Amino acid sequence: MRALVSARLGADFTRLWTAAAVSNVGDGVTMAAGPLLVASVTDKPALIAGAVFAQQLPWLLLALISGAYVDRLDRRRMVMVVNLARAGALAGLAAAIATETVSVIIIYLVLFILGVGETLADTAMGALLPAVVAPDELAGANARLYASFTIGNQFVAKPLGAWLFVISAAVPFGVDALTFAISAALIAGIRPGPVSAKPREQTSLRAEVAAGLTWLWRHRLLRLLAVSMGLSNIAFGAAFAVFVLYCRERLGVSGVGYGFLLTAFAVGGLVGTTIAARLMRALGNATVLRAGLVVEILTHVSLAITTTPWLAAIALVVFSIHAMVWGIVVTSARQRVVPPPLRGRVGSVYALLDLGGAALGSLLGGLFASVWEITTPFWIAAAVMVTITVLAWRPLREAGAA
Repeated sequence: MRALVSARLGADFTRLWTAAAVSNVGDGVTMAAGPLLVASVTDKPALIAGAVFAQQLPWLLLALISGAYVDRLDRRRMVMVVNLARAGALAGLAAAIATETVSVIIIYLVLFILGVGETLADTAMGALLPAVVAPDELAGANARLYASFTIGNQFVAKPLGAWLFVISAAVPFGVDALTFAISAALIAGIRPGPVSAKPREQTSLRAEVAAGLTWLWRHRLLRLLAVSMGLSNIAFGAAFAVFVLYCRERLGVSGVGYGFLLTAFAVGGLVGTTIAARLMRALGNATVLRAGLVVEILTHVSLAITTTPWLAAIALVVFSIHAMVWGIVVTSARQRVVPPPLRGRVGSVYALLDLGGAALGSLLGGLFASVWEITTPFWIAAAVMVTITVLAWRPLREAGAA
């Protein structure tokens, strides 16, 4: 398989893809072991929830600034340095655990450092890809990257992380440190010429961030896709913020059933990565994006109506297929259209809308469900998606040329 990818997309992409796959496994291991570690140090729910927030906070604080630095500096070297820094932080955490000196503050600090690294490395990786593969190969390359994330992060790493934690609490974090070091070495093997950011006259950081925002706002299609994604994520976050309660109270499933329904997301995502490029070629970007909006409406309505777990599972699989295909279409279109010097900043705006929308939706969803019924967030999400679909339907015609 790697030989085929190397022949079609090039050796540099193979290194980038492998680096992403290795670090995705490490990330998943830490995501599984992290909550177990915090729970072993404290039994206070607020402190346990705060660990998740500590890693998400850098995206809200630094996403746009990180995008500016991605466009200022050599992107290949940035990923290498950031991955080595993350490896060092995780190795330090593993040492603290092994010596029984770990504390909640240390865990928060390491998670915050990992989050800062994500804002830089993830943005830089997205900006690197168009310099590594040809424009007409971006959809296939993105599909492979998304597939490696789904398989490594969601299927392989989660049970592996929990198993390693049982063996020794320090082991999963040491493994993640090793994956970041390996990823940095693989990125170092990419030729520096094609992927280095071109030297340019630097202005103030504020002006550079503003330039990225202005460019995106003036591009009608990418602006439409960005706003639609942000609002859709608010709707999604609101609906799924109470998903665990929805499964218990509405569907009547146990913890095992809840885990099965979460697996449906991963299954759908994997299917989406295998069919995205073919759907884009067969139907065109505009049709795929429009169909995705309809799928979102039907998903929220179906989950609001049904009380049958297997019907909910089908809806989740279909939704996850759409979400993966939509992500590949939008990411590929953005990478083709955005000028190389602006890729980091424009990509960071998308990341901010993605995570910021989901975070805001989560707060709203909890409020709606506590005031009204457990299905209220799904009905509100469906209404929001109907509005987005009506407003975006005609402008999405431009996606056919992206």
